[in-house]
Amino acid sequence: MSDFLDGARLLLRGWGFWRRRTSTMALGLVPAALVGVVMVVAIGVLVLNLGRVGDWLTPFADDWTPFWERVAELVAQAVVLAAAVVLVVVTFTALTLTVGEPFYDRIWRAVEQDETGAVPDGDTGFWRGAVDGFALMARGLVVAVLAGALGLVPVIGTVTGWVAGVLLTGWVLAHELTSRALVARGLSRAERNRLLRAQRTVALGFGAATQLCFLVPGGAVATMPAAIAGSTMLAHRLLGSGGPDVTGRAGAVGAVGGPSAAGRSGAEPGPLPSAGDAAAGGR
Repeated sequence: MSDFLDGARLLLRGWGFWRRRTSTMALGLVPAALVGVVMVVAIGVLVLNLGRVGDWLTPFADDWTPFWERVAELVAQAVVLAAAVVLVVVTFTALTLTVGEPFYDRIWRAVEQDETGAVPDGDTGFWRGAVDGFALMARGLVVAVLAGALGLVPVIGTVTGWVAGVLLTGWVLAHELTSRALVARGLSRAERNRLLRAQRTVALGFGAATQLCFLVPGGAVATMPAAIAGSTMLAHRLLGSGGPDVTGRAGAVGAVGGPSAAGRSGAEPGPLPSAGDAAAGGR
């Protein structure tokens, strides 16, 4: 449980960057607001048509008593809404990361500079963000289907679907939001997966906290800059309990707070540890 709370606290630290980099963080609100308007309209259209959706999904209840027919329709509506919210949150994040790449790149660089004293020089351009965005949407579709299926379980289905949606979406968010900092250090998707699995509870705590903030009206727009900052610190945590060991495969080895001793002395920088070694260090 402590690891889960540690992950949630990383998001709080991300919020703390508003005090240190106010103008940079404020720019991150622009793409989130634009995409957020589109998503609000989409959810609004769905809500206005939930009655029809519930009726369409429950033809088997037409011969039931009015009370139970209504219960079936309400359950169907709740399941559809839960799945839609999961899908919208993940789609929002994917689209916002793609549209706002230049803005979020500035936030990431500011956090790296403040936390480590240097910025990794790996590829973090537009196309990398676009690919990650599509991967995030694909995972989001899977999560939405799973949450919807769990919601069909009698009695406990609605609550189970919502809880599963928060946790599963949180895991997806943690995976994709940390990709910028980890890709910049030359880690492949397989290596990133290994690091996340090594500290699964921490990653889940960060992702679930982010998802819960996204569920608050207007929360997704307000939280996105903090999520970028917090996910960068989560990446540092994944790479080692003391912080990131590197600023790139060709970068200097050092602890959080400044460049490495090797970099300061002019000695040849050390290589990036393998994902397995990094994961072992995180444990």
